Amino acid sequence: MAVRIRLKRFGAKKRPFYRIVVADSRSPRDGRFIDEIGYYNPIAQPAEIKIDVEKAKKWLSVGAQPSDTVKSLFKKEGIIGNSVSQ
Repeated sequence: MAVRIRLKRFGAKKRPFYRIVVADSRSPRDGRFIDEIGYYNPIAQPAEIKIDVEKAKKWLSVGAQPSDTVKSLFKKEGIIGNSVSQ
């Protein structure tokens, strides 16, 4: 089972709000997930990011792969460094 850390979209049309979730890579974007580790609100000025660092590090340590967007959010929050291997 390939596990990904990715965004799950909420909010109204043209007003996105995302939850950062751990999900099986085969699940649909807004479908079933394993764990919720935070949220991201790009509409707020400045963008609002809240991540449970302990959960994020736990999932990364067991092999969950972050999506490109989540990886950049993790870098902004200092959860991962710039030298993360694929």
